[in-house]
Amino acid sequence: MSPLHTARMPPTQAECVIKNIIREIGQECAGHGEIVSETLAAFVVKAVVLDPSNGFNMDRPLVKSDVQKLVKLCVSRLLDSKNPSLDTIKMQVYFDMNYTSREEFLEEHHRVLESRLGSVMREITDNRACTREELESLYRKIVSYVLLRSGLGSPTDIKIVREATAALQSIFPQAELGTFLTLSKKDKERQLKEFTMIVTGIRLFNRDCGKGGEGIDDLPAILREAIPATTQHIDSQLQTAQDQAYRYTAILEKAASNPLLSMELQPSMLKEALYNVRQYEIFLQIILSDIITCAQEVELMIKKLGAQLEQLKMIVKSKTAVPTSQVFPIFIALSNLWTSFQDEIVLISVLSNLTTRLEPFLGTHELLFPEKVMQNLLDGLTVKTDVSRVKEHLEDRVHLVDFRKQEWLFPETTANFDKLLIQCRGFCPYTFATADGLLLPGNPAIGILKYKEKYYTFNTRDAAYLFAENPENYIGLIKEKAKKNAELIQLLELHQQFETLIPYSQMKDVDKHIKPITMSESSTQTDTHILPPTIMRSYEWNEWELRRKAIKLANLRQKATHSVQTDLSHMRRENCSQVYPPKDVGTQSKREGSSRVPRPQIYIAGLRGGQGKVTSGVKVNLTRAVDET
Repeated sequence: MSPLHTARMPPTQAECVIKNIIREIGQECAGHGEIVSETLAAFVVKAVVLDPSNGFNMDRPLVKSDVQKLVKLCVSRLLDSKNPSLDTIKMQVYFDMNYTSREEFLEEHHRVLESRLGSVMREITDNRACTREELESLYRKIVSYVLLRSGLGSPTDIKIVREATAALQSIFPQAELGTFLTLSKKDKERQLKEFTMIVTGIRLFNRDCGKGGEGIDDLPAILREAIPATTQHIDSQLQTAQDQAYRYTAILEKAASNPLLSMELQPSMLKEALYNVRQYEIFLQIILSDIITCAQEVELMIKKLGAQLEQLKMIVKSKTAVPTSQVFPIFIALSNLWTSFQDEIVLISVLSNLTTRLEPFLGTHELLFPEKVMQNLLDGLTVKTDVSRVKEHLEDRVHLVDFRKQEWLFPETTANFDKLLIQCRGFCPYTFATADGLLLPGNPAIGILKYKEKYYTFNTRDAAYLFAENPENYIGLIKEKAKKNAELIQLLELHQQFETLIPYSQMKDVDKHIKPITMSESSTQTDTHILPPTIMRSYEWNEWELRRKAIKLANLRQKATHSVQTDLSHMRRENCSQVYPPKDVGTQSKREGSSRVPRPQIYIAGLRGGQGKVTSGVKVNLTRAVDET
């Protein structure tokens, strides 16, 4: 970012002047034992130039005396160890240089891992092994690459190397090295990555079955312990910062209504301390939001990991051989999940470290406002929280009938009410402009003012009415106040007014405007029948009914036409018909009859025996013939 505009100078010459100024400031500070980064020096240069009290004119070129004065003022400000404003600027610069969004961090993390593994991969892909010893050495390098890329154990641990080698041999025997060497470089790289994922999946499955997994940490369990601990620590720091901000705000409100206290208190220093702790609070909220996202992702990944392992167990069971088409995709999915766990571990560590590094920028509070002094100032005061301030004016809403030109948004009329980008970081712009930079949270329930595609909230209805009467005036006052305290530019997100001081982490959000989706009650009515009804009695929607009618019409071809005479039409024409008279006719349908079957009469003579020893019988049939009956 360019910290200074030099009028009527070519770009290259202006850049050289700026670099020389920054370099000279760094050298002066180093001579006093203070190491200052170029980014911080550039920010302070811009802050000093923007401050009207320093008398720099942006419309004329800098002469030598101006440069010397600028360097002196910047060095003096950078060496001030009891300046909350400088601590806030340092905090903003540090956060801007060390914080990135989740997506950007993971992308950069993977890029760094790829660059670290580049030399090992080149040793494998450029290898031209021929002898047996060279092939064995190449295979060992592949095993080392798999371990380094997966991050599951050290390639110097014998047990881990043996386990990884056994898993690799199950999918890529050493005998296939010759085929591997014939592949192109891209195919080799693709296969190495695929080998890594499959071997990782095999080792994770063996670990779950209790048959391996040497050197593999239980990342889900570690994350389940680390995330709540980190969240609790940040919540504690956030609560402390908010309590401090509430106390500063209460004292400043008292000083605004008591001129004598204002003269004794140095309210400007107290306001700078308030800006410092509010900025710290905002940064903690950003970090906490990222950690909550991590927690949600981890819970989702743990469920997926359990499901994948169960599916793998169902496929494998006690089989000695399983089709690779079934298990390899699951092994790869397990590897990707574990890589995601590793990413979350690194991200949590970075966010936790960032939180710790922000704490030193609060050191001036205890020096300038010790607890004893704070207690004396708070004597008899009621410290209000942001939530309590919002509840005080929850029922005080803007009346739309009082405004004809301004547009006001409310929760019940705006679908994306909670997603609108509120100006001044949600603080009341009217109070800030009229109370010499006092920060009070705005209350969206009162109503959100839409002015030139920007949205403003206010802490009271009266503040909303007064700001709406002349928004440009109060916006100008806010800008002038920000020139005197450059840390307000990032704190209140006044980037469009000071484009040269946009932090890199927020540059992508400068032109991002979320338009409100307004809602309103409406009703419409239509006539029942706009056109005269046309009802076709012969219409049939059922194709089977149409089929029945078609068959009926087709059968008429085989029918004859007949005429009949009715009582209503017998006077219209003469008709006659001829009939045959009835006659007596008799028919015989049956007669009575009977038949008799002859009764069989069969006799056997000689059964009583005779004088001889052998008895012989004679069969005599005396049955009468059928025709004799």
